[in-house]
Amino acid sequence: MLISPELAKGLNAQVGHEYGASLQYVSIASYFDRQTLKLLAKLFFEQANEEKTHAEKFIRFILDTQAPLEIPGIPAPKATFSSAEDAVGAALKWEHEVTGQITGLMDIAVSKNDYISQGFLQRFVDEQLEEIVKMDQLLNVVQRSGERNLLMVEAYLVHITK
Repeated sequence: MLISPELAKGLNAQVGHEYGASLQYVSIASYFDRQTLKLLAKLFFEQANEEKTHAEKFIRFILDTQAPLEIPGIPAPKATFSSAEDAVGAALKWEHEVTGQITGLMDIAVSKNDYISQGFLQRFVDEQLEEIVKMDQLLNVVQRSGERNLLMVEAYLVHITK
């Protein structure tokens, strides 16, 4: 095995976190889809796919480093949201949690002088900044628009994707 047992355990846990995030983003996307806010729904369905891809990258890394693959159980995602702000706020909160999880994995890799894992994890560290900024900006737009003007958020999404 090319990585420590401690890191292997953490990476396996992260696989579960990433799949859990994917399901949570599907739930958020469904919330917006039910309100016919198709661009918000699309954004979160795409985010769900990205999280699933992250889980698969962790699996590939675990297998490549000859560590045991032990995918944990995945808790059910939050199914209902009281508002758009609640839904996007949950996404931002999740991205902060993931940042802490990835940082914890990096701490283990650094403490073990595991440069292979540090290189792998650095991509996720960098991406977390992008994810937090994206969700924070979206939450700000949702808050400024207000629940009654969510079509303005859709217009914002059209603008930033051009």
